[in-house]
Formats: sequence, structure tokens, C-alpha cells
Amino acid sequence: MKVGVDLIEIERVRRALERPGFRDRCFTKAEQAYCDSRVRPEESYAGRFAAKEAVGKALGCGVRFTWREVEIVGRPKPGVKLSGRTAAFAERVRAGAIDLSMTHSRELAAAIAVVSPRA
Repeated sequence: MKVGVDLIEIERVRRALERPGFRDRCFTKAEQAYCDSRVRPEESYAGRFAAKEAVGKALGCGVRFTWREVEIVGRPKPGVKLSGRTAAFAERVRAGAIDLSMTHSRELAAAIAVVSPRA
């Protein structure tokens, strides 16, 4: 079992959202649709950003993945959908199920990912 955790300032993500290309580089269209539908989209974006970082750490590839290859799906319990090189890496390291928990306060967003070994 491997664990990854990440914590990010929501304000930092809010500022990043003002930069051209940040949304499209880091988030799938489905993630963008969900986050943009929220009252404070920056909180949802920050949570997903932290979740992607936590997943990368738990898999052991860090941030060497393409951001959109780690998609945060589902609600109310978030899940993870891998694609591309990140999915291939997970296959090589025999990663099993990925459990994810996300939370935020007014200022911070955090996520913890737990990757079970594949039997």
C-alpha cells in the first residue's frame, strides 16, 4: 500500500486560474465543467489539483505525469481515472485500486491518495 498527500493554498490556484491555458493544461473538460458549476470554483479546482499531486506521489511517479491523465471523477465520493502514460506507469508498477479523500477550508485544499497493490 502506498500513500500520497498534498496541500495547496486556494488563493494560489485562484491566481493560476487567471492565467491563459492553466485550466486546459491541468484539468479535463469534465473537471472544468464540475468546478465551474460551483459557487467558489477555485476551491474545487484546488482540491482536484491537490488530488492529482497526491495520486502522483502515491503511484511513485510524482509530477512526471500529464495533468489531464489523472482525472478526478464522481461525487460525492471522488474517484480517479488514469489514462495515457500515467495509466501505463500504474500498470508497470502493478498499482491496484486508488482510494482518494479531498477536503478544503477557506484557505487550503488537501488530498490523500492510497494506492493498493494489485493482487
